[in-house]
Amino acid sequence: MSEHRRKPPQPQGGGRAAARRGQSGSSSGRRAAPRGATGSPADSYGSRSPGSESTDPGGEERSYGGRAEARRAAQRGGRRRAADNAGGRRGGPGGPTGPGRGGGRASTAPGKKRFIDYPRAGKYGWQRWVPSWKLVSGLFIGFVGSLVVMVGVGYAMVSIPNENDAARSQNNVYYWADGSQMVATGTGVNRQNVTIDKIPEAMQWAVISAENKSFYQDSGVDPMGIARALGNMARGGQTQGGSTITQQFVKNTYLSQEQTVTRKFKEMFISIKVGTRLDKKEILQGYLNTSYYGRGAYGIQAAARTYYGKDALDLKPSECAFLAALLKGPTYYDPAGNADLDPSANAKDNRERSEKRWRWILGEMHNDKHLSDVQYQEAIKEYPKPQDRKATKGMTGQISYLVDTAKKYVLNHSKITEAQFDQGGYQIYTTFDKKSVNALSAAVKKVEKERLDPKHRDLDKYVQFGAASVRPKDGAIVALYGGDGYENGHFTNNADTSGVPVGSTWKPFVLAAAMEYGTYKSDGEGISPLSKYNGNDKLKVRNQDGSYVLKKDGSVFYQRNEGPKPWGYITLRKAMEQSINTPFVQLGMDVGMSKVREVAKASGILDASFADLNPSFAIGTSTPSAIRMADAYATFAGSGQHADPYSVTSVKKDGQELPGFTKPERKQAMPENVANNVTDTLENVIQNGTGQNAKALGRTAAGKTGTTDSNKSAWFVGYTQQLSTSVAMFRENPKDHELLSMNGTAGVDSIHGGDIPTQVWTEYMKDALKGKNDPGFPDPTEIGKVQDEVGAPSPTPSVTITPSPTPSDTPSPTPSKTTTSPSPSVSESCQLGWDPNCNGNGGANGNGAGGVDTGGVDGGGGESPSPSVTDTTGTGDTRGNGNGNGNGGFFGSQTG
Repeated sequence: MSEHRRKPPQPQGGGRAAARRGQSGSSSGRRAAPRGATGSPADSYGSRSPGSESTDPGGEERSYGGRAEARRAAQRGGRRRAADNAGGRRGGPGGPTGPGRGGGRASTAPGKKRFIDYPRAGKYGWQRWVPSWKLVSGLFIGFVGSLVVMVGVGYAMVSIPNENDAARSQNNVYYWADGSQMVATGTGVNRQNVTIDKIPEAMQWAVISAENKSFYQDSGVDPMGIARALGNMARGGQTQGGSTITQQFVKNTYLSQEQTVTRKFKEMFISIKVGTRLDKKEILQGYLNTSYYGRGAYGIQAAARTYYGKDALDLKPSECAFLAALLKGPTYYDPAGNADLDPSANAKDNRERSEKRWRWILGEMHNDKHLSDVQYQEAIKEYPKPQDRKATKGMTGQISYLVDTAKKYVLNHSKITEAQFDQGGYQIYTTFDKKSVNALSAAVKKVEKERLDPKHRDLDKYVQFGAASVRPKDGAIVALYGGDGYENGHFTNNADTSGVPVGSTWKPFVLAAAMEYGTYKSDGEGISPLSKYNGNDKLKVRNQDGSYVLKKDGSVFYQRNEGPKPWGYITLRKAMEQSINTPFVQLGMDVGMSKVREVAKASGILDASFADLNPSFAIGTSTPSAIRMADAYATFAGSGQHADPYSVTSVKKDGQELPGFTKPERKQAMPENVANNVTDTLENVIQNGTGQNAKALGRTAAGKTGTTDSNKSAWFVGYTQQLSTSVAMFRENPKDHELLSMNGTAGVDSIHGGDIPTQVWTEYMKDALKGKNDPGFPDPTEIGKVQDEVGAPSPTPSVTITPSPTPSDTPSPTPSKTTTSPSPSVSESCQLGWDPNCNGNGGANGNGAGGVDTGGVDGGGGESPSPSVTDTTGTGDTRGNGNGNGNGGFFGSQTG
């Protein structure tokens, strides 16, 4: 027995002996499998499988291999055990080899290996899903290898940019609404590359100190900056700046300005290649020759000529620092301002930003030892103010403002940058009607010639006009007047800039809010324009809780009209007709100034132009542009339907139409009947009130006059169903752009909205509407309830509205639409100021000083229905002297 145990193991099969043993060891004629090969319990040592024969006399099964072979066989069987227990690879349940057994040679064949062993074979439970280290390492190596290949391919495919390629630019071509060409303008002649030896060292060091101090040491790529940019883009945020000069050169010459992951990778590849192929001087030269400096100037040579009228080589260190500051963004660092593109880019703020960065750049150059102490002190001594803008070819007259307006619209409605746009190649199709544009310009020039004489009257100097005409229910800007033209040094587009308070032309928004939302006393029901409010001068204004509005010093605030006439309690319709302040200030408080703002915003007024919501907000302290006022009044003309103003219908580049220029959608900004009742009220302003000069149009029209504090601006905004037009008139100091009083302008005591602005409006509308029919306006229906102010006389007389007769070319005097029944007694009427036939102080026919309107910044100023501003007696004229003094401001005293 002991010798048996010490018996050496048998060979592991193979060779002739194994073949003979296989032939003699199986009664069935098949070779027996080694122990453990099937993986069943019967295949273990000390057991016999059914049907097998022992060749050992002691009854033990003969071994055909050592322990290692047994283990390997067991492992192979373990992978097949599940299948074997289910009936075997061949036999299956009840098959010829019996339950749980694989049949024949199939039970001994090794399992087929997979290229990727996942889920892992031979593992169970969670271990089956844990990848092996071989798989992990293989995938990592494969990823790194693929990345290397991609980088290599990307590096090989990109080419080094050429600064001369970026110098190519084309004209932008603008078209009138009828498709004919308006003007072709571009930057093709405003660009010239220069070699590095023609660029002052001060300019080179200025950009290096300001933008990339390590320029001469770095590899040209900022990996951390790219990583931050990619991270921001992945989060949907804005990309950060801080690219190297090399990267900016690459972006200027080779890439679009879009912020995408693809572009960032391209920028990286090209920058790496540029850094290895070009020396630093070549890169710096390319950057300075391809950068955009504003005013259409590409490259340092064009910038030097544009801003200082000299060659780049002749620039002083101080001027170099100024031009380097422009690279931060010329829209916001050009001291001439660019408020037409962005209100925050006005001349004042731009000058402050430019000077601050200019000082900083000079300081950095000094700290970096690129300026000596003496050079620094000389450079910092005085800010190098550049030349004013100049008109380019074709940009004269109103064309310059039309192009400016269209360009602004394109940039605001697309992803095109200003630098890309100024490179040219765009075709811009506008809404501007050539005939209407010429008519509007002619109307301004005609009235200027008739009424103003700046050569002989100092108070006629610096008078400016801004005007715009918009199509109701559409929003298309048909015409505009922006100023005297670029060729005359006027680069601000008066039609599309804010800053001029609109005065009493704001009152229709107060009335519309009252008719739509009611007051705090009407439980949300709109109130009628026949509601009565106190129209007397020097009125204490109440809050909704009944307390008086106080000024900053704690004293009671008094709202003033232009004159002291005691109007008494009058309807809102009458107050609008004569443009009386006090009823609308109190009405605005009762409605809530936030509701007034809401109505104005829905009508098209932009958030940026709204004034503070104090009592004076109701009488026009806000400063929307002429375009926005014309568009807002077009909402009334369109029975409450509003569309945002637009000036571009289509933009094409390389024959392809660009997205983003579909017509703005039309929406219902206010109830139809609210708008129609406002229109009916404003028709009465022209027929019987401060806008009577507009009756010369000879067709149905509605409008409102407006004059502001200290007579600094005067407006008329009016409309028919076909056109809505606004006209603004103001004086402005050319040095600081502050508004000046127009008292004494045109040889009269004061300018009112019903005077020169209405005259311009009428002249233009006659020409623009020539040959068109007169559709009138939809008839309004009764709206709201009469909600008199506390203190109004009771009982309230019933009032009926009769439609205004259609005016003729030579209209006869038209009575007011308001009739009351029963009528109050003569004494009561005179006492309350209702009856225009009363004589005496305050009567419309009397000798009293009866100013008609205030409106504006702080409540001063006003309108008169004709140019004459004299007392009248016995004629029924409502004008009177409108120059009374009074507290016209929310927080101070002004002259009305």
